[in-house]
Amino acid sequence: MSQALVRLWWLPVGAGGRVVVHTSRWWELWQARKERRRPQPLFHTALEVTVEGSRYAIEMAPAWGKGSGQGCVVATGSVGLRRAGALRLFRYEVRCSRNGVIPDLGYAAAPPVDWGVSQAGAEALIGRVGQVPRLVWGEKMPDGDMWNSNSLISWLLQTAGIDAAALQPPDNGRAPGWYAGIQEARR
Repeated sequence: MSQALVRLWWLPVGAGGRVVVHTSRWWELWQARKERRRPQPLFHTALEVTVEGSRYAIEMAPAWGKGSGQGCVVATGSVGLRRAGALRLFRYEVRCSRNGVIPDLGYAAAPPVDWGVSQAGAEALIGRVGQVPRLVWGEKMPDGDMWNSNSLISWLLQTAGIDAAALQPPDNGRAPGWYAGIQEARR
């Protein structure tokens, strides 16, 4: 049976941007102070899945700004409050693009983490992208973590049989939302 490839990228939050890099840094400073710990670098994740000669780029991002409307948008959701999603400014996109581009890949903090999977497993993962729970970005989950772009990626990995809880961001960093996706996948 031929193998397919799942590739996880750890990207610094706000890389290449002007606003998000500062707002996320301020948020992390506030969180660290509240939790009585040192601030840590924050990471956003994206996946690439290569199956039968095609590479699929998978990520969740705001419906506005860099990369918005590009590729194949397979799901959308609200940011902040469910009703706010009626406005594009408060909406996110889940993208799964054949031969698509992950805009901030040049800023990756480390080499990707790769897994060899079966062709059927890779196709099933790609098929589940549009089935991700449409939770509100920023909504607190029962475990206290918030739903966001990292939740999509950890949810996909966990539902594909890859232990997302065993993965850690580089540089002693944090990936807010990571555990929310794992918890949602385990339900």
